[in-house]
Formats: sequence, C-alpha cells, structure tokens
Amino acid sequence: MIIPRMDILITDSTPASQIVPASSLTLGLPRPPRAFYRHGWQSWSLAAWTDPVRELPVMKPEIFHSRQTDPVYAKHPHPNGSWLGAVELEDGNIVFLGALGLEAHVSLRGNRLQGWYESGSGEWFIASGASGNELEIFEQYASLLGERFGRAIAKPAPRVWCSWYSFYKEINEKKIQGVLKSLGELPFDVVQIDDGWQAAPGDWTPNQKFPNGMDGIAADIRATGRKAGLWLAPLCVGETSSVYRDHPDWVLQGFDGKPVQAGFEWGGMTYALDATHPEAAKWLENVIRTVVGWGYEYLKLDFLYASGLPGKRHVDMPREAAYRHTLEIMRRAAGDAYLLVCGSPIIPSLGLCDAIRVGPDVANSWDSRMYSYLLYNQTTPGVKNAIRTTLNRLWLKSIVHVDPDVAYFHESKSLTDEQRQLFQDLTEICGFKATSDLPSSWTESERGRVREWLTRQRESSRIDRTRFTVGGRSVDFRPALDLPPRPSGFAVIERAVVSWLGEQLWALKLWDWILRTTPAKTEVDE
Repeated sequence: MIIPRMDILITDSTPASQIVPASSLTLGLPRPPRAFYRHGWQSWSLAAWTDPVRELPVMKPEIFHSRQTDPVYAKHPHPNGSWLGAVELEDGNIVFLGALGLEAHVSLRGNRLQGWYESGSGEWFIASGASGNELEIFEQYASLLGERFGRAIAKPAPRVWCSWYSFYKEINEKKIQGVLKSLGELPFDVVQIDDGWQAAPGDWTPNQKFPNGMDGIAADIRATGRKAGLWLAPLCVGETSSVYRDHPDWVLQGFDGKPVQAGFEWGGMTYALDATHPEAAKWLENVIRTVVGWGYEYLKLDFLYASGLPGKRHVDMPREAAYRHTLEIMRRAAGDAYLLVCGSPIIPSLGLCDAIRVGPDVANSWDSRMYSYLLYNQTTPGVKNAIRTTLNRLWLKSIVHVDPDVAYFHESKSLTDEQRQLFQDLTEICGFKATSDLPSSWTESERGRVREWLTRQRESSRIDRTRFTVGGRSVDFRPALDLPPRPSGFAVIERAVVSWLGEQLWALKLWDWILRTTPAKTEVDE
C-alpha cells in the first residue's frame, strides 16, 4: 500500500535500513547535521558534500540552467538534490534517503530530511549508521537501483582516444587520418570522433570536412584494428537545422506555448526533441540506425538532458519517464553498440546504457575563478570540477561503467604533474580510460606512460570518503573536493556584471564567434 505522506523519527532503535512506499516523507533527525550530500540531476550537475544550513549561491548565468542543472530546482531555497540525499550528523553518523523511482527529489530543512515524488508515488530506501558504514549504505542503494532499472557492466569498458580536446570542433577527415597514423600500435580499443562532423545540430549528416563520408572514416579506423566511435547529440535541435525548420511540432513545448530552450550551444539556441511524438521517434530511431550502419560501434550520446526538461509533450507523461522512453528508442536502434551517455539524467539512464559520464568535462586546466567563484558554477569544464563530482558518484560503479572524462599526459603549464597524476589515478579507480591528447605531441617518455597506463590494471580500493589505494600507493583527493567561498566584497559586483553579460544572447554569440575564429592552442594539422 502506498502511503501519501509519512513522518519518521530517526532514533537509535530505527532499523539500519528499510524500504518505505510513500509519495512524500520526512525524516526527523536526532541531532543537527554537519554536512549534506547533494546529488545533481545530470552528468555535469554538482554532486558533493556541502553546508547543511546555507544553500549554495544560485548558479550563474541563469540562461544555462536548462543545460547544467535541473531547472525546476535551480533556485530551491534549501540544500537539495535529485533522487537522493544524505546527512552526516554531529556525532559522525550517516542518515540516507534515496528514491527507488523516477521524478523524485530530496531536500534538507533544518533537522528534517524530506523526500517527494513530483508525480504519483514510489518507494524510498532509508538507511542510517556510523560513518564507517557510509560506503556500504551507498552501495546498498546502488544494488537496489540495479534490481529495478538494470545493470550494464557485462561488457568491459573500452580504452578510448577521443578527438575533442585536441581539435574541439575543428576536426576534419585529414586530421583524424593523421591521428590514426600517429597512434601506431598503442592499444586503444576505440577511436572516437567528437563534435564538429555534423552538418548542424539536428541534421546528423556529415559536413564538407568529411568528403568520403562518415562511413569512409569509420572504415579507416576499423582498418587499424580498432572500433570506430562517434559523438552526437540527437536530442538537441539547433535553430539552424532543417528539423527545427520543417518539424516544429517535434520540439518540446513550454507551458507558455513557446519551444523549450535546451541551452545556447553551437552558436545559437537549441531546443529539445520530443520523442513522444511518433514521427520524431521514427526520425530518432533512423538517426541511430544510420550511424551504426556507417560502422560505428561506440556512440557517445551527449546533451541528453534535453529530453527530460519540463514542458508539454505530444504524449502526456512525467518528464523523466519521457527521457527514459527516449533512451529506450536509442538503445533498441543501437543494437549491440556500446552506449556512453553524457549530459544525461543519472537514475533514468540506468540499465539502458553501458556507461555514464558522471562529472563535468575536464578541459586542460584545474579551475576557473570566473566560473567557480564569481558565477559559482561547478558544472563548467575543469579538472577539479570533474574529479569532485565523479568521486561523489563512484557508488554507481557496481551497476554501470562510470566515465570520468579524459586523462592528460602531455605536459603543459595549465596543469601540474600532481594534478595530472590525480586524474590518472581516478581513471584507474573508475576502470574507464580515455585520453584526448594529440598523439604526435607526446614525447617518447609521455608515450611510454600512456602505453603503461593502457596496458596495466592497477588494483584500487577505497579507504574512506577521500582516500584510496591505487597500485599500492595512497591517494588522497581532498585537494579537489573543497568548494569555493561565497562571493563577497567587490566580487559581488564582478559577479553581477559577468552574469548579466552571460544572459545576453548578443554577448554569447560574440564569445562563440571569438572562440571559432581563434585557433585552439592544441590544434595541429597532421
């Protein structure tokens, strides 16, 4: 029987774990919490232990809420997270609350941990115990999710070379062929072509930079004994695409009657594909089947959050159920291809993909004062942001491959040796290894380190929240886990100016034009 609302007082006699059916419930805490575990909605959204009293500053600019966090809760006044939350009490004990269904949220209000389903009701996993049981509690929750949504760890995680951080969008057929030559005999399983091959976001056909077609370059990759991988963002429809122009009814509609914006990207606004529309579903299925038919056995499906944004759909259904329906279409169409989902709502993706990106992009830098401090946006690219959120999602590892993004090996002034090593250690722990360094830029020493990293399998174990052993070494991730202070003083004025500019489409288009017309430092014509 589903109980509409339930109140539970956590005491020393409360069962260590229990499953409770309720549309909403409140856990009364016996003592004040000293930390709150917040879990972000999608791949890039922050997951971290945070202040239990003061909610984090609202991320700026707000125009990016739809593509970086859950826009429904972006301005929630209390510490909160998607599907699950936990508190660490003053005495070190842990209290955990996690939904076992979709469309659920958890918030901390004083000494009350509250959970609710957006529509309908479902089950909740409640657990408590000493701090030493924290990892066991999260693992138990993951096991329950695996039972309900499915597990996807039967296939080994591939070793991947990805084009993104070498070329960004400035890729072409010649450059990829050059990479294939310079990779030599390095034991990569997949060479993955990233953003920049498509005619337009929404029109997933090759542009003029690939004159022999995407099937041609896939054949070149396979000729090296590796699998061909391809990036695409099939749920984002760009305003310049023929899909947006010819099929406006395929786009998710807002409650104001306007198309739902999925974020500014590719030099313009993007919108969310509504795959509950039968014709849009057929189109989506054809896109995936076509790509697989070109010879791509590894697909990186990006910006998938678009399908889970709030709005009016052709078929009325809850937003995360609609996202899962959409991912099911792509999973069936992809057949046996390996699916890595990125920018994706976490829990609704389980059982339908082989791997999930579980943190923000890395970028060849540690952190950014403007983004992390002034805008208080921890979803933006940076190694520190990627480590923090990935580490706080490692509990998913038993039911899905967790992708931390790429490791760097080529020396640069942007990252210290210690920072590069810390991320390399994280890839060992995750068991998912990818890099995007330009192979021709590696010194012989760096190339040797890459070969060793690809071929070795170092044992790792977790000691506590921040410490691990990797290959017999002790590794502490605390340097990457702290959050910046709230902006104060003159920084408040800086924040207001920078965030205002970030809300202006003209400024975003100008910044995009500058990036497109300024050659990337790592870009090399091979």
